[in-house]
Amino acid sequence: MASVDVVDVRKAYGVHEVIHGVSIGIEDGEFVILVGPSGCGKSTLLRMVAGLEAITKGDIRIAQKVVNDLPPKDRDIAMVFQNYALYPHKTVAENMGFALKLRRAPKEEIETRVKRAAEILGLVPYLERYPRQLSGGQRQRVAMGRAIVRDPAVFLFDEPLSNLDAKLRVQMRAEIKELHQRLRTTTIYVTHDQVEAMTMADRIVVMHDGVVEQTGSPLELYDRPENVFVAGFIGSPSMNLLKGKIRINGGPTFVMDDGTALPLTSAPSGADGRPVIYGIRPEHLTLGGHELKAEVTVVEPTGSETQVFARLGGQKIVGVFRERVAAKPGEALPITPNLDAVHLFDEGTGKRLN
Repeated sequence: MASVDVVDVRKAYGVHEVIHGVSIGIEDGEFVILVGPSGCGKSTLLRMVAGLEAITKGDIRIAQKVVNDLPPKDRDIAMVFQNYALYPHKTVAENMGFALKLRRAPKEEIETRVKRAAEILGLVPYLERYPRQLSGGQRQRVAMGRAIVRDPAVFLFDEPLSNLDAKLRVQMRAEIKELHQRLRTTTIYVTHDQVEAMTMADRIVVMHDGVVEQTGSPLELYDRPENVFVAGFIGSPSMNLLKGKIRINGGPTFVMDDGTALPLTSAPSGADGRPVIYGIRPEHLTLGGHELKAEVTVVEPTGSETQVFARLGGQKIVGVFRERVAAKPGEALPITPNLDAVHLFDEGTGKRLN
């Protein structure tokens, strides 16, 4: 196992820079997830750690050793790709042991390592099968097994669950996390799915347009997003972000353009009239109260919860309620925000105020 340090790394294609001075420190044995929308640079950064992309500027250190000029095979890493990349003409056992065969490892060692990885991943009954005889989840486990047999210092995962159906993704999330808890190998995992990031990571790095917006534990990012981008990206459904101004009239309130007022417990000093963005998560709205009436547009029952899409003060808002909601489109639904869970952001910079 080993630590990984990304130090002021930049990546440019000609004059077009896509990674802008990213620095991330990953501790030995830590499970870190790089998350962000498509095109944010997370896969490019992972490929630079792997040695598949050249670094324009900065350093990448694995086990405190600068690896900028080392080829992938000498970095002591193993990578699991989105598309499995299995040899169709080789059995599961042959796929898993192929990297060791290229190293000219003894046959007995290859068999021992393959058997151990197969036992960890539940692949023992499938060792003599070919990839075409496996399900998508089984193929992904073979790809993971191929990485495990190499006993690397660092695992790299590049959106490994994107090709799986929803139910299998949930199952594989648990299997990958359980695997990490068993092996304690330093892991860097790339995904655009923030639910994957929240449920699997020790620490999340949120990227956007080639920069790191925020780094922290899943609950740190959920409870205290540093800016509007992180607030809107982390959480499902995403945080409601309403535009308006702070008014101090006896007590602080948030007032939308049409005059709709939402209460606040506090406001920054000298904030009267300041344009802000009021953030409240859908699950922090409750039914009831008489001051706020949201006009229902769509009701989506999911079984254990009901998602209600509505308009408040002319702006879109979503609520998630444990109750069964019988409201129909066009009806007014009374809602109350949990004031302890309100977030305020500067409208101009997007940075957190409270």
